[in-house]
Amino acid sequence: MSAIKAADVKTLRERTGAAMMDCKSALAEADGDMDKAVEVLRVKGQASAAKRAGRSTGEGVVASYIHANGKIGVLVEIQCETDFVARNDDFRAFAQEIALHIAAAAPQYVSADQVPDDAEASERAVFEQKAAEEGKPEDVRAKIVEGQLAKWRKEIALLEQVHVNADKHDSKTIEELRAAAASSTGENIVIARFARFAVGEDD
Repeated sequence: MSAIKAADVKTLRERTGAAMMDCKSALAEADGDMDKAVEVLRVKGQASAAKRAGRSTGEGVVASYIHANGKIGVLVEIQCETDFVARNDDFRAFAQEIALHIAAAAPQYVSADQVPDDAEASERAVFEQKAAEEGKPEDVRAKIVEGQLAKWRKEIALLEQVHVNADKHDSKTIEELRAAAASSTGENIVIARFARFAVGEDD
């Protein structure tokens, strides 16, 4: 097999966010096939992510973002495993991108599993009533309601949202960006919590 080109390694890294040596190894395993290399990294990344997920995250940063008009501000805590990564420019840039996204997209929770049961029950009731008023057949109402609830969760849960700068981030969700950052650093990265403030808005 011909030698792996540096340009291909760079392209694969840009597509996946994986570490340079991992990209080179994946290309070698895939005989230079870019799509196969992406799949190799995806499979390995899932396995690595599962191993990383349980590791302690005692380091990190609190990133801030103030919108240009000074009326919206965000604080977000991004955790990692070591001070070395916490001081890394790429990690801090990732944290800044998350803060910017929160300012623009106004999520209410970090993940969908944090949504309170009573809030979901309230939304479900609204969707069920709407389906009934629109005369939807009873046998399809449940499916319609579940689809609307899934869409609602994506609107309010940070990790399920597509980053507001979709062109820059290839329309990836925040969870996909978090996973790419974890793969790139080799550490467990957790978006722990955030607070968003807007002038004139109640808590």
